[in-house]
Amino acid sequence: MKKVFFTAALAMTTLFASAQFMVVTTVSDQSEDADGFEMEQITDQIGLGYMLNDDFTVGIQRTGEDENGDTTYDMWARYSFGDNMWAVVKAPSEEASDNLSIGVGYSLNVWNSVYVEPSYTMSMADDSDDEGTLNLGLAWRF
Repeated sequence: MKKVFFTAALAMTTLFASAQFMVVTTVSDQSEDADGFEMEQITDQIGLGYMLNDDFTVGIQRTGEDENGDTTYDMWARYSFGDNMWAVVKAPSEEASDNLSIGVGYSLNVWNSVYVEPSYTMSMADDSDDEGTLNLGLAWRF
């Protein structure tokens, strides 16, 4: 049992030593009853990503709450191509294959490791008449 524990600890240490993580969020629309900007608009859809290499990132992002009050999450994968451009595939944690969405975006470095990320995503669901959404995101890479 000690060997398994130490092997797992060594693997996690080397994983984190060479890793680059990113905290991402999508700035949500302002609610109707709000009187200006609220911090909740940034923290509602916060997530964490792990950069596997320079081009490929995987992560999980909070998307809000369902009708029961439980927090819902999206899993996502991002592939970087070109200069600061990327394609993303998102899937909810439940019924993922039926509710995929895809999109493209751009990362604009505004200060050190803080990025503003405009993106466009659209649903791939069969019954969706969604024209797509234009999103504004923030990312911090560390």
